[in-house]
Amino acid sequence: MNSAEPETRFVFVTGGVLSGIGKGVTTASLAKLFQFRGYTVRIIKIDPYLNIDPGTLNPIEHGEVFVTDKTWVFVPVPGFEFLISEIDQDFGTYERFTGIEVSPSQNITSGQIYISVILGERRGSFLGRTVQIIPHVTDAIKKRIWEIVDTPPCPDVVLVEIGGTVGDIEAMPFLEAVRQLVLEVGRSRVALVHVTLVPYMKSVGEFKTKPTQHSVRTLQGLGLQPDIIVCRADKELGDAARAKIALFCNVPESRVISNPDIPVTYELPLSFERQGLGKILVEHFQMEHRKPDTGLWERVVSTFQSCTGSIAIAMPGKYTSLSDSYKSINEALRHAGAACGVRVDVRWIDTDDDPDVASLLAPMEGIHGILLTPGFGARGVEGMINAATISLDHGIPFLGICYGAQLGTVAFARKMMGWKDAHTTEVNPHTSHPVVDLLEEQRRTQDKGGTMRLGGQEIRIVEGTRLHELYGEKCTRERFRHRYHLINDYVDKMREKGMVVSAYDSTGRMVNAVEVTDHPFWIGVQYHPEFRSRPGHPHPLYLGFVKAAIQHQKRGGGAS
Repeated sequence: MNSAEPETRFVFVTGGVLSGIGKGVTTASLAKLFQFRGYTVRIIKIDPYLNIDPGTLNPIEHGEVFVTDKTWVFVPVPGFEFLISEIDQDFGTYERFTGIEVSPSQNITSGQIYISVILGERRGSFLGRTVQIIPHVTDAIKKRIWEIVDTPPCPDVVLVEIGGTVGDIEAMPFLEAVRQLVLEVGRSRVALVHVTLVPYMKSVGEFKTKPTQHSVRTLQGLGLQPDIIVCRADKELGDAARAKIALFCNVPESRVISNPDIPVTYELPLSFERQGLGKILVEHFQMEHRKPDTGLWERVVSTFQSCTGSIAIAMPGKYTSLSDSYKSINEALRHAGAACGVRVDVRWIDTDDDPDVASLLAPMEGIHGILLTPGFGARGVEGMINAATISLDHGIPFLGICYGAQLGTVAFARKMMGWKDAHTTEVNPHTSHPVVDLLEEQRRTQDKGGTMRLGGQEIRIVEGTRLHELYGEKCTRERFRHRYHLINDYVDKMREKGMVVSAYDSTGRMVNAVEVTDHPFWIGVQYHPEFRSRPGHPHPLYLGFVKAAIQHQKRGGGAS
């Protein structure tokens, strides 16, 4: 094997002990190590759940749904089609780290695999044969992986993150498919990276390696020997723990990599680089040694580390018990904050019990901006509307995202127009002022999965608006995920009180953004700009919002 050979290498990332320990960030950081050396990468995420995609999952259960720019038509068998643009939240991490837009086809779920096999059986694809997990399901998994690998231009390295933890029954077919693929392509083209938790027991002052040992043994029992073990811990792994893991898990000590808690997650690739992981991977694959160019990424990381001030942003919503419900929004705020030299402290406000305006004033004391969050359904809606009302009453910078923009407009209609029962028909179908209503094409569908207005859409920004000032262009592209939208006739009536449309769709008929003219900063957008924000390149809308919050702070403003 030498660098002149065009064969793609594979990095499979598995997890052990428990979920949520950072496999996604680890996978993205590994990809960055190859990018530092000028190699091309592509990332696949395998999710073992039976959903076709995560679009109908509760964010509190699974985190946010990441929306891609391009949509993908999944055809398990001819005659069946599923439109997919909603994928796992880890793809947001992949895009932010690598700067590469992903395809929805790169998210493989058990639901996609099993429906392909089962519908194939009904069509006669397996006539005379008993359909089984091995070889039929594992073959379907490998086929999907190869389809992604072979999509031009073929990457130098494909990284595959397998969701869940080793030992989960749902993940077994995928791990077996990996074992088979290793045999088929050869061990020199595959690196197995296992991410595991190494708890530190303060009572005895010692790292405990036994959970990692058990996790690796489970993996070995499935025919997979990890080449590299990435150890998540509260702090840097000690030499004794590293040596013990190496001994009992059958890996060289140099390949036991420490992954401690760090304040800036974007520093992780640099931490891996300092531990020699990039060199280890290149040597493992017998690839050409290239000097890593980390300069640009180091400068990006330094902007997060050098923040000297802080601002407080209130985020009222219904999924606040899990911060990953708004993962991309949190990161977009951090990107904008780093660009402005400030740390953004998010103040979560749970609106489940629909607090009134008076009840919200205390938790909003000292805040410098209000970001009204996306979501669906009636739960917590009145509390969100009341939060938007506070932004109007106190001149607090406001940014409404998707549902947040719709409810912010409802607040304006009630407060400024005097339409006391104004609402979205999603919550009140009988309102006499339906300022938000169902998209016309949505009236013709009963299915919930993959049927919203999804993916990248062209938007046309109205000149002379604050939105136009922020973007500096009249036409752009943003990602959407909604069934309901702002009704133009009602927004036109609200112009007399200062609300104007600042962006339309490509037809010029559908409202994509609104803003209030006599307010320091009040913008609501139907799309999700956070999906396009990157470290070192914050989205202009989030950057404008953070700058407005800083100015509000300087003026000594707040909610009380």
